[in-house]
Amino acid sequence: MSELFLVAHIAGRGVAIAAAQVDSVVDIGEVVAVPRADAFVRGLAALRSRVVTVIDTGTALGLKPTPDAVRRAVITVVEGHHYAILVDSIEDVAPFARLPLSSGLALHRGWATAGTGIVERDGEPLLILDLAAVIPATIPAA
Repeated sequence: MSELFLVAHIAGRGVAIAAAQVDSVVDIGEVVAVPRADAFVRGLAALRSRVVTVIDTGTALGLKPTPDAVRRAVITVVEGHHYAILVDSIEDVAPFARLPLSSGLALHRGWATAGTGIVERDGEPLLILDLAAVIPATIPAA
């Protein structure tokens, strides 16, 4: 059984995000830093007359920080709050069969927490990324 996934790139890696987790895909404008916020919070941004918390996805996953020039984001809603998850690029939305993670697959850092399965696209495995797992539970809502 297939479900729809958004194919994106984060930290140079192709990932699949369940379409059910995607509110929209946007280009973020000005981001206002939040004093004393955790390192993975890039700041706050105005989006369609609402404020969203912008997540530095690289930092949240325990990788290199997402470059400042990255403005493309996937908007998701977690526990009623809107978050902008920064991504390098967006490719497409397509149906794929969700497959379990292989027991021999070694995922490092935040990928191990946020990865929930794989999809295969033209023989290439893409990690299914749970956006809620990218957002650490300790941050206050915007």
